[in-house]
Amino acid sequence: MRHGKKVNHLGRKTAHRKSMLANMACSLIEHKRINTTVAKAKALKGFVEPLITKSKEDTTHNRRLVMAKMRQKDAVTELFREVAVKVGDRPGGYTRIIKLGNRLGDNADMAMIELVDYNTIYNAGKATKTKTTRRSRRGGSKTTAPAVATKATKEEE
Repeated sequence: MRHGKKVNHLGRKTAHRKSMLANMACSLIEHKRINTTVAKAKALKGFVEPLITKSKEDTTHNRRLVMAKMRQKDAVTELFREVAVKVGDRPGGYTRIIKLGNRLGDNADMAMIELVDYNTIYNAGKATKTKTTRRSRRGGSKTTAPAVATKATKEEE
């Protein structure tokens, strides 16, 4: 039985795994996206997202907690100054994992992990979503009636 075994050990001892995740988190904060294997990206997501959540509230206690995990002063400063401001209104889900295919040397599954708010490709075309009500989705609003009428006129021609 595998009760309580939620941590992917990534084939490393505890100290090596924590150091590797701390370094990867610092690189992600600095460069906004990094390429790595899918397993490491998933482990990094679980490591870095609570740190970003802590950075949204800039207190001495939160800075010390994040510093204990990341161990690089420059990365912690950038996290609290720039990244936290940009993700301040987001309730979670600060990172995105995009699978890239397999690595040539050993055929490992590769992925790109990035901070969601810093991607200009996905965020450029999207406008702010207007909130719809249940009634408008079911055809109860007046805006859906002309759309049906235009379809009927195109079919008649």
